[in-house]
Amino acid sequence: MTPDAAAPADAVTPDAAAGGAVTRRRRPLAWIAAAAVAGAAAVLSAVLVAEPDVTLVPARVVSADVEVTVPESVAAMGVPAVRTTEPYEGLGTWLDVFDFSPPYGPGGEAALDPIVLDEMAAQGVRTVFIQAARLEERSPDVLEDRWVLAEMLMRADAADIDLVGWYLPFWGDDGEDLAHLKAIADFTFMGLRFDGIAVDIEWNADGLEPAERSDRLVRLSQQLRDHVGPDTALGAITMPPVLLEVINEDFWPEFPWARLEPLYDVWMPMSYWSFRSDESGYGDGYAYNEESTRRLRNNLGDPEALVHGIGGIGGVADNAATLSGPEPLAEVEDLVLFAQSLVDTASIGGSIYDWRTLDPLARETLDTLFSDGIAAGLGAG
Repeated sequence: MTPDAAAPADAVTPDAAAGGAVTRRRRPLAWIAAAAVAGAAAVLSAVLVAEPDVTLVPARVVSADVEVTVPESVAAMGVPAVRTTEPYEGLGTWLDVFDFSPPYGPGGEAALDPIVLDEMAAQGVRTVFIQAARLEERSPDVLEDRWVLAEMLMRADAADIDLVGWYLPFWGDDGEDLAHLKAIADFTFMGLRFDGIAVDIEWNADGLEPAERSDRLVRLSQQLRDHVGPDTALGAITMPPVLLEVINEDFWPEFPWARLEPLYDVWMPMSYWSFRSDESGYGDGYAYNEESTRRLRNNLGDPEALVHGIGGIGGVADNAATLSGPEPLAEVEDLVLFAQSLVDTASIGGSIYDWRTLDPLARETLDTLFSDGIAAGLGAG
């Protein structure tokens, strides 16, 4: 799901070409304030864990406008024991490093502040899928800025929304992909951690033969599964089967669906219909996702596989200007068709990639569709 995840002609990649009736659970705040400074800022003394060995980080003011609640009993705190499929239910949205990570913004300033999570929650978002790590020179660590991620976790907890960390592997044989995924899985901040981990399976500009790429994908997936254990729900962000099997069969031939089936719990096809023409039959919010979901389940050999469909890109009113970048954006009216495709395929949730390419009307439309509209029952059981 990154803007440079380039693909062959006519291929779709996540950013370069590629609620409601569900009762929300309330999790107790699981983070500690060490002190209050002049009644304005929270000074936190933190231990940030990114790998098995603990990395100590000095105290710092995370944000002056984060409301701090100090639990009565530190001993009562704790990282949730199990990551379930619940964060994939209902309405979600997406952030990549170009949205929130300072090194990717102009002048080292992130395009969005963590306070955006409050806005998302107000618009009915239940889960934010965030690119918590990236293999690139602007991201020299195994995670993006830990303080930014820590504040994201705090704000998500306070707003009662889930935060799922995702990563785009490049299929190297040096262990770096696994290191990044382990870092996401292991990162904790004062009792908070990501509510889920998802793997963005799309990179094909690697010079590898398809069979070798598939072997590396399966091996990485197995290593991640071994690391998190059998009870942790993992999300697979995949190319839509229609793209792989109808539109561009050369994108990733013989994709290893059956070998991946036992390793992932939720499947997230990136059905970006804004890249498809009306003449193709897939240029609206319904057909591309509906057929891709059916094909996906058939490929997995599991008619009841859990699916969280991803649509877009973005959503704007008719004749609206592009919000960011050169990507063709979906129209707001297609969001209704996308929601209907989720319902008709009994998906557990859905989202549009990404938050910054949704105009105000699109965000309001999604909120209505998932709160009391046709998609209100997704994930309800």
